[in-house]
Amino acid sequence: MSVPDYRTEFADRTVLVTGGASGIGRAVADRLAAGGASVVIADFNTDGAAGAAEEIVAGGGRASAVRLDVTDPASVEAAVGFATDTYGALHLAVNNAGLGGASAPTADYPLQEWQRVVNTNLNGVFYCLRYELPALLAAGGGAVVNMASILGTNGFAGSSAYVAAKHGVVGLTKSTALEYADRGVRINAIGPGFIDTPLLHKTESIDFEQLVSLHPVGRLGTAAEVAELTAFLLSDRASFVQGSYHLVDGGYSAR
Repeated sequence: MSVPDYRTEFADRTVLVTGGASGIGRAVADRLAAGGASVVIADFNTDGAAGAAEEIVAGGGRASAVRLDVTDPASVEAAVGFATDTYGALHLAVNNAGLGGASAPTADYPLQEWQRVVNTNLNGVFYCLRYELPALLAAGGGAVVNMASILGTNGFAGSSAYVAAKHGVVGLTKSTALEYADRGVRINAIGPGFIDTPLLHKTESIDFEQLVSLHPVGRLGTAAEVAELTAFLLSDRASFVQGSYHLVDGGYSAR
């Protein structure tokens, strides 16, 4: 395989990035746009999504913004339709939208909060796949990255809803990958460690010094580091990578 030109690696490809207004999603959108992709930034935060798209366009890239509520199947269907209508096809997708949720022991976990976290972090990924996959098949194939977490393979006290949802994303990724492996669609998941993003800062009862101590490299990760792995998995360089779960966690899971 020849060495790709990373500035044009995703030329003539359209990607939908959910939760793309900030954090990991924003870094992914920037990285893929830098590689030549037409990026659709989908987010509940419409102002943030529009601002991110405007900055990409100002830098010479191609990007558009669309409102998305991943807990609403109709909203997901509309966002995928927007991507195909705007750029002619959908080739790549990054299902990144998510939230942290409350911190409480399982027996005390608020029922409404459980439903909110699972509906966003797990059901939302299913709804995205449900509407992205037909579009990817219509384009002749493509690739998907589902953003899980290191908590898709580890436990974390007080975060039962988040942990359960992210474990579910890993299982959903593997099952869906088996279904579409012979149809030209690659589907993989990423498990970031604790990444220094706005979402982390909004999470309740976070002790940042303690979190840093859990990572053998001695720091939290950056969104750009997750974006690089995402770009690899979406690229032709990962053509034989299917149904797998990749950690980018500073050694957290190696302890």
